[in-house]
Amino acid sequence: MEFIGIDISKRKFDLSWLSAGKTKSKVFDNTDEGRAELLRWLSKQQLTVENCHIAMEATGQYYESVALMLFDAGYTVSVVNPLQISAFGEAVMRRQKTDRADAALIARFCETVKPMPWQAPSREVRELQRLLSRLEALQGMSVQEQNRRHESEGLALESIDRVIATLDIEMKDLEKKISDHIDHHPGLHEQDELLQSIPGVGPKVSSYAIAWLRGEGFGNARQAAAFVGLSPRHHQSGDSVHGKSSIGKLGHRHLRKILYWPAMSAMRYNAAAKAVAERLLAAGKLPKVALVAVMRKLVHWMVGVIKSGKPFNVNLALART
Repeated sequence: MEFIGIDISKRKFDLSWLSAGKTKSKVFDNTDEGRAELLRWLSKQQLTVENCHIAMEATGQYYESVALMLFDAGYTVSVVNPLQISAFGEAVMRRQKTDRADAALIARFCETVKPMPWQAPSREVRELQRLLSRLEALQGMSVQEQNRRHESEGLALESIDRVIATLDIEMKDLEKKISDHIDHHPGLHEQDELLQSIPGVGPKVSSYAIAWLRGEGFGNARQAAAFVGLSPRHHQSGDSVHGKSSIGKLGHRHLRKILYWPAMSAMRYNAAAKAVAERLLAAGKLPKVALVAVMRKLVHWMVGVIKSGKPFNVNLALART
């Protein structure tokens, strides 16, 4: 098997081909013609869908066109969290930080780890992901302007207030577009109803779950929890080192963040979530540990209703806690 790493930026992507311990590098424009040239180059090098595994980082939306083209052509493609590549680079004591070196590191990661193949989400799910990403960007801009507001006055303050008002209008419009998009696609609408059958899961969390927990095609709930960054990490070595347990944060930061308040609500209004929290608190665990456990349970339940096609059953969930 031949292993290829691709480091993608807005205007170009660097490719590194790892074969028999040696690397070959090439640069392509991140355009329709550049991506078409990539397919021709792969064919010329006799790198076929049967003998080639290609990996790249999930860098914004820059990777999407390249990954989709290779996926549609039949290649095995892995889209990897950038933090995993960074951690791998530290483990192998990476000395260089260039686009070419990054591509070589991704190829080496692909050969060593053999990450799971990526499944392309449907067109409507990809559109939902783009809408949510745009909403996140506007929310970030709004927070920045709100912060500037406290330090401004006069004409500068008036300008900031106009920008905030414009951003509010755009965010409300995007929220409506997201809701309409889900309602106009029967499959997404059905998923939305299933997800919101879970006490604690509202429209915002549901839209993210449809976009990411469904769109990434996880094999099981544990994979989904790891993607969100809610997998427990234990720090123990021998008999003397017993560090605090934490969660692995190599995941979808925003999805993990928006689960905080829904988990708080679930601990009050979802009997199964309440049971999980009470059991951990009774065992002497900290409230934060109980909260994270409920967040993780919400992910498990969301994946469960998506895969089963059945609404949330609180009695079944209680029996399994």
